[in-house]
Amino acid sequence: MTPIETQAPAEKHLTSSAVLQDIVIGLSDGLTVPFALAAGLSGAVQSSGLVITAGLAEIVAGSIAMGLGGYLAGRTEVDHYAAELAREHEEVRTVPDVERREVQELFVEMGLSEATAAQATGELVQDPEQWVKFMMKYELGLEEPDPKQAFKSAFTIAGAYAVGGLIPLSAYFLTATPHQGLLWSGLITLVCLLVFGFFKSRLTGQAPIAGAFKMAATGAAAAAAAFYVARLVQGHGG
Repeated sequence: MTPIETQAPAEKHLTSSAVLQDIVIGLSDGLTVPFALAAGLSGAVQSSGLVITAGLAEIVAGSIAMGLGGYLAGRTEVDHYAAELAREHEEVRTVPDVERREVQELFVEMGLSEATAAQATGELVQDPEQWVKFMMKYELGLEEPDPKQAFKSAFTIAGAYAVGGLIPLSAYFLTATPHQGLLWSGLITLVCLLVFGFFKSRLTGQAPIAGAFKMAATGAAAAAAAFYVARLVQGHGG
């Protein structure tokens, strides 16, 4: 085999981190908020149909709100990058000496000698586009965002929220009373929260077991608070 044919395998990196982050955001809220709402209603009403109707309405509204939030966050990132890019182009055009000195200082901070940094700076500034890209990445710490990411985030977060919300609500379709639904909903949701918290913690580099119990405890606390508040209000109303 010739040297040209012996190429090192390309490195594989995780390219779907933004999608995973959006799924985590949508699922974590989808599992806890509708669960807490259903638990609260279970302590105040006697009809599973009312819990299902209110739960579905909350899932729809929550999905829209979460999706809109994801879209606005994505658009804000794109607009911020565009504004900083325009500012860097303007500075390269109007104060090139200042920007050139900043490039050289960045090279020195990376470990290059003064002579090497000066030579690298001289070569880099020959191409204004690469010059600006270098400043955006290494001075401002900004990576160019995907302009389509806002829409992707919106649909991913909304979809994940809806899936997460249907999990605790599903028990009410299969049980006769809200209290029975709450028992099965709590069991199903807590198991899902444990599993989700475990894998979420692994993906984010945290302790998986601790993350699983933390996620489950958060969901349980929210549901318990909603349930007892609803019972308290119902008691005062009666």
